[in-house]
Amino acid sequence: MLSLTALVFLPLVGMLVCWLLPSKHARVVNIVFSALVLLLSVALWAQMDVGAAGYQFEQTASWLPGIVSEEGIQYHVGLDGLGLSLVLLTAFVTLVSAIASWKIEKQAKGYHMMFLLLLTGMLGVFVALDLFLFYVFWEIMLLPMYFLIGIWGGPRRQYAAIKFFLYTLFGSVLLLAGVILVVLKTGSWSIPEITAQAQAALAAGEAGGILGSTGLCLAAFIGMFIGFAVKVPCFPFHTWLPDAHVEAPTPISMILAGVLLKMGGYGLIRIAYPFFPQAAVDSGLVISILSTIAIVYGAFVAMAQTDFKRMIAYSSVSHMGFVTLGLAAGTAWGINGAMYMMLAHGTISAMLFMIVGVIYDRAHHREIAKFGGLAWVMPKYFILASIAFFASLGLPGGSGFIAEITTFVGAFNGPHRIWAIISLLGVVLTAAYYLRTLAKVFLLDTPEVYKDAAKFPDLSAREYAILVPLALVTIYMGIVPATAMDMVKGFVEGTLVPMLGQAAGGAGQ
Repeated sequence: MLSLTALVFLPLVGMLVCWLLPSKHARVVNIVFSALVLLLSVALWAQMDVGAAGYQFEQTASWLPGIVSEEGIQYHVGLDGLGLSLVLLTAFVTLVSAIASWKIEKQAKGYHMMFLLLLTGMLGVFVALDLFLFYVFWEIMLLPMYFLIGIWGGPRRQYAAIKFFLYTLFGSVLLLAGVILVVLKTGSWSIPEITAQAQAALAAGEAGGILGSTGLCLAAFIGMFIGFAVKVPCFPFHTWLPDAHVEAPTPISMILAGVLLKMGGYGLIRIAYPFFPQAAVDSGLVISILSTIAIVYGAFVAMAQTDFKRMIAYSSVSHMGFVTLGLAAGTAWGINGAMYMMLAHGTISAMLFMIVGVIYDRAHHREIAKFGGLAWVMPKYFILASIAFFASLGLPGGSGFIAEITTFVGAFNGPHRIWAIISLLGVVLTAAYYLRTLAKVFLLDTPEVYKDAAKFPDLSAREYAILVPLALVTIYMGIVPATAMDMVKGFVEGTLVPMLGQAAGGAGQ
């Protein structure tokens, strides 16, 4: 039987191999172990009954018994469709990012060891079913990401790394406070058991929920929401993201946008909303407003950017606003759309940051106004960049379109429709800044400096190996959305939406 433990800790074996071998082998070790993680993830998918209720491949072992309850803290992992979708995303984005790391030469052994440690932390978050274990994995990823930005980043890397660490640590403290309160009141560390207690409290009509007090539930939900919203990032907790993206090396920007931001959305869907459905419903208006601000404000700021990479960073703020907008709606379509946006944005954003990295390697700058006419110099690069741009702005045929349309359908059927209508402005603004950038970078007259084919060659084999798979997955998800939708609807429509519907006094559809 395939083991989730093997999946999670396989990168640590790779980390040990990296440490034992000479530095020149580190990049190969990283790619090999990242590929093994992807293969094992696909094998788990092949053996999993995606449509079945509950968790599969569960493994439980006593860890710290007697803390709060007799069972105490356990090593408890398991997988359902919701977790599987993000495990697959993590494994895929990490592999292409490992390939993108091929040219990292500065302290290569340390870089690839931190890379693999980060992979273990990310995978652990998506399979942990014990709150303490979840929090441990949540914190584990802080350390490697801090060093990956702070050592291998750009000129302001220390500032960006410290800002990332402090913002995330602030959110983690609030999350920990919420976790401790929940555990003390429920007597359990188990995420499934606490969710079941929340369901029972709803069925019994207990207004105080799992904490026995409406006020306590609201306070705990707000703390957890902020803890996860920092990672999303949701306005106004987003300001760490552009600096981290701009200073991080290209492969780490790909992981940061493709996976780490999704950990915040996952935490909201898996923990905050099911634990406190009434507080989530009561907070829906505020979350809708913050989401709309993120969508529109993020798009406006992206339009004002002159740095190619910073523009993509602010586009992530805007697009992740759709995640919290769909959650605030509390409907099946809204939450499915939010989850699909996380998956779609994961591949699109990784592709976009690689697009920026390709031209930066050649031009050694990211100023949009200094480019021009690259479509005639690098036509294959132009085609793949166009796919990423149009997928991100929501053109039908790309995964971004499916994510946006399902989110809007859910939000329009929700209780805060006016904010969904206002957020439509973000779609128009997104098209505006992408089309403007496409024209300036690719379609204007070509400056003489870019006509030197030796200095500005088209895509290399390594760059094809990164961008083509990302493009194919993006297009596939835009044409066959059922593959990903079927993974998440078991938990979303079978557990979360009925709870929110019951809390709102309606059907939740």
